[in-house]
Amino acid sequence: QVQLQESGPGLVKPSQMLSLTCTVSGGSITANYYAWSWIRQPPGKGLEWMGAIAYDGSTYYSPSFKSRTSISRDTSKNQFSLQLSSVTPEDTAVYYCARDIRVGEETHEYDSWGQGTQVTVSS
Repeated sequence: QVQLQESGPGLVKPSQMLSLTCTVSGGSITANYYAWSWIRQPPGKGLEWMGAIAYDGSTYYSPSFKSRTSISRDTSKNQFSLQLSSVTPEDTAVYYCARDIRVGEETHEYDSWGQGTQVTVSS
């Protein structure tokens, strides 16, 4: 029922900001007891949880990304967004948004995923 769709530029220049938006349909991002998450997968590597914004607006970040990551939301559009600053080619990855049924916990369990979007950092 819940559908998520990532959108944003597929190519970002080094040192610039990577900005992606996840549009959610079939469920409200303010509905109780979900976290709306960003995950990425660099080429040849595993999934990396970046952070999330919970139904109440609380944000959570991986220590690996906290210094340069911001997750926000627009409840009127039922969207949440990712901003990753000072990108380098190592930030090249497929970026996913997903719904996590665990909020503020050490582990994650996603019940819905976007299809993912390729972002390449290159000059």
